[in-house]
Amino acid sequence: MIKISTAVLIVVIVVVYALGSGRWVSTGGDWYSSLERPPWQPPDAAFGLAWTYNFVVIIVAGIVVAMNGSDAQRGVWLLSLTVSVAAALLWAWLFYERHALWPSSFALLLATLITVPLVISAWGVRVWAGAILLPYQCWLAIATSLAFGYAQRNPA
Repeated sequence: MIKISTAVLIVVIVVVYALGSGRWVSTGGDWYSSLERPPWQPPDAAFGLAWTYNFVVIIVAGIVVAMNGSDAQRGVWLLSLTVSVAAALLWAWLFYERHALWPSSFALLLATLITVPLVISAWGVRVWAGAILLPYQCWLAIATSLAFGYAQRNPA
């Protein structure tokens, strides 16, 4: 029962992540359009593809950990996922709603760092489950560098 409950909780957290991101992330407004972008920002189309992949693999790897991992691995996974998602949503809110570029950058840095135990935990359960999360970890690192790039190029 705990395995299924954990798997369901993981799916719920990822759905909250996707909905929260959709709620706060808006690139169509005048404020965002006025920002000087870092030159290494990927094309807009890459974001939709990357996030679709990311949300799917987080669910897949999470279910693998929930169903096959030890209690400790499930605990690390849930804690890491929850804190990472909270930090990523805090980034979105700070960046797009509050226009607080530096604080949002540090929130995203936290999300990136706290995702490392998530990848390690999945890797320990099934190597392939950890491996499919590596692009997500890289994407968060790129997003963090972009966040700091925006903060540096757009002083308040």
